[in-house]
Amino acid sequence: MSDANGTNGANGSNGVNPEKDLSASNLPGQRGQGGEEIRVQRGMFGANNGGDTSGYGGLVRSVRLPGPASRPYGGWFDEVADELEGALEEQGLLPDNAIEKTVVDRGEITFHIEREHMVRVARTLRDDPALRFELCTGVSGVHYPNDKGRELHAVYHLRSITHNRLIRLEVSAPDSDPHVPSLVSVYPTNDWHERETYDFYGIVFDGHPALTRIMMPDDWQGHPQRKDYPLGGIPVEYKGAQIPAPDQRRSYS
Repeated sequence: MSDANGTNGANGSNGVNPEKDLSASNLPGQRGQGGEEIRVQRGMFGANNGGDTSGYGGLVRSVRLPGPASRPYGGWFDEVADELEGALEEQGLLPDNAIEKTVVDRGEITFHIEREHMVRVARTLRDDPALRFELCTGVSGVHYPNDKGRELHAVYHLRSITHNRLIRLEVSAPDSDPHVPSLVSVYPTNDWHERETYDFYGIVFDGHPALTRIMMPDDWQGHPQRKDYPLGGIPVEYKGAQIPAPDQRRSYS
């Protein structure tokens, strides 16, 4: 129910940092020199053989991931971080051993978790009365081929219905060891989401009750949404003419 100010929930935040104001300093845009540079992109699509027909062949852009934030994070972000760290300490786990870094970027907070502690952190976020992130709305896969040693990322989106808050958990794994623990035991609705992420990105969720492909055939080779997956395609016949598959029409690499 909305209050007199038109906001929702007990804390009137709509799950967004209440101290965030719309100003030129925090509107979405380039991160400048901050964060971690994972590659330099040249041209609109990264073409290097003259195949970029976008008109932006001379574009040079640094691709960066946001770096760790420093306190105070602002709004209720500090409260969530304090409660999570305190709850982990009560369980005998040093927060620095479980939380690789905390990122506040574009009005959102993300906790990067060491994969061996992922299940404990998720269960703490769900069960602690001061946190109560009861709902996980799914897991998304990301592939950064140039993020050496952590090319594969799994990103979980958590919502607290009790406190009307939204956060993310992110865990990474290298291509050479693409294993992260399954959260199905904590959030059962992740069953199909983890299967989809495994299918498309090749992330293996250890402990999943039935980790099989969900979209592609069981005998499909590779994982179609990885950046190193070939474009592929099927030739199409149209009124006697044949249109080649996309990867055979023009080379962009």
